[in-house]
Amino acid sequence: MSPQSRHRRARRRLQAWCLAALASLSVAAAAANDGPGWAQPNDWPQYHRSHNAWRFSPLQQINKSNVQRLRVAWVHQPGSITHGLQATPIVVDGVMYTVGPDNNVFALDAASGAVLWRYTPKLDPIVREVFYGSASRGVTVGRGKVFLGTLDGRIVALDQKTGKPLWDTQLTEKVKDRGALFSSPPQLAGDILFGGTTGGDQPIIGKIFAVRADTGERAWTFEIPRDDPKSWPGKSRESGGGSAWLPGTYDPATDTIYIGTSNAAPDFDRSERRGDNLYTATLLALEPKTGKVKWHRQEVPNDSWDFDAAYEALVVPDGRGRNVIVHLNKNGFVYVMDKDKGSLLNAWQYAENLNWARGVDLKTGLPIDPVYPEEGQQKLHCPNLLGARSWNHGAYNPKTGYWYSHGMEVCNTVTSAKQGPTPLAGLSLGLSEITLLDPPGKKADGWFGAMDPITGRSIWRVRYELPALASVLTTAGGLVFTGDMEGRLYAYDADNGRELWKFNAGSGSRGGPISYAVGGKQYIAIPTGLGSHAVGFLSGVFPKIRELPGGAALIVFSLDSAP
Repeated sequence: MSPQSRHRRARRRLQAWCLAALASLSVAAAAANDGPGWAQPNDWPQYHRSHNAWRFSPLQQINKSNVQRLRVAWVHQPGSITHGLQATPIVVDGVMYTVGPDNNVFALDAASGAVLWRYTPKLDPIVREVFYGSASRGVTVGRGKVFLGTLDGRIVALDQKTGKPLWDTQLTEKVKDRGALFSSPPQLAGDILFGGTTGGDQPIIGKIFAVRADTGERAWTFEIPRDDPKSWPGKSRESGGGSAWLPGTYDPATDTIYIGTSNAAPDFDRSERRGDNLYTATLLALEPKTGKVKWHRQEVPNDSWDFDAAYEALVVPDGRGRNVIVHLNKNGFVYVMDKDKGSLLNAWQYAENLNWARGVDLKTGLPIDPVYPEEGQQKLHCPNLLGARSWNHGAYNPKTGYWYSHGMEVCNTVTSAKQGPTPLAGLSLGLSEITLLDPPGKKADGWFGAMDPITGRSIWRVRYELPALASVLTTAGGLVFTGDMEGRLYAYDADNGRELWKFNAGSGSRGGPISYAVGGKQYIAIPTGLGSHAVGFLSGVFPKIRELPGGAALIVFSLDSAP
């Protein structure tokens, strides 16, 4: 064989080896980037994008090197600005589904913003009388339908292609339930659609409802205040509040619903409810078909601070070959627990300023030496009733292993009082005074940062003069997107928190930013328009908020055409 032939054969062997190695690396990468959080990369198919609540997009066309080239692709305005835009849009196969104030649902061309259809429900007049009104956090899409939880206590199914109503089920008793309403979208668990209402601050028995997604037929109803006189002495259960006002999640691998519940009522007066008040302030694991409890973890027994346990159940790897739930409570602690049993693995302090308890007992899960409100005596509690963070969701990036989330460093004084009769629009708070104020010796503010979700170790943190109320998006492009109360939208470097991009939207953010792709082009969509009752509460300690403009604009960005 000539030297030239041997050289060609060696070169072919080398090329074959390289191709095999590249194929092997590609398969390995695909395997590593497989499963929840990575599937359907071009879509944002559910509220948190994936059932593990990561709010992570696998798309990386927009990345650290080019994010400065983001430009407005299109803007959608729903026509009303009451309470701004609080929704997280859904995108499936190039169509965006979102909701504006007063339950107005839109299907939009996700590449151009063109309206494909609109649904405006006819709402019961009671919606004009209740405390919580106008705002909705989104819709759910699946089984050829778009599902909406309404401001008058119904779930409505719309045809996904046309927006025409298919079925409509009234679930609440409007007057008896004090106008309890669906402020968040119900979620799918197979052919079951489940969700809860407002009502934690009202003298009702809060509930989680489930219907059959194809017909609207009732499947089960779960009463959150448990029928147990030890848990609820006397008649306290009848006005014990409890609700599940944020979306739950569904794990198809274990056929489990995870959903958190609200505080007990009256919020700050526990004199008539001296039990543990199950299942309020609890993370529940439920069977989708029956609503039966698989396990529960009550994070704040006898909640007398309005701390709830309603936030997202984040599921992340613990580095030891298993997935765990990471659950932030308004009380300023994060609870790390076994996903399948609910057993407590760790609890760490999230809030910088915290005095209502000395910590969490890892053996019992109970708060250590809690400081309760007292009738006729003013007490200082940190964090405040809005929480160490409001309901604006964090995001987890599997490439960095970091959890990105906002915090607010605000306290409140409170004086408990007997709760009298409550009108339809009233809240059962059980207090004579509550005032939001600075932490002792410090100025109230907000922060945004990256953390190890298992240990709480801080990676980086940036300060905000006003606590931000927007949710968070993180991407495989190494970016983290969010917005502040003053109308600025940001992209940060996921590794170190360096600001890479900023845009002035004109009004603050309260909704959920998302990313998706159409025709090979990646987009970033950010709902803007400052709203919600939290804004009003915070204006007491941050007077500047009173000067901030409202709004309601869904702003969508893409890269410019520069090479």
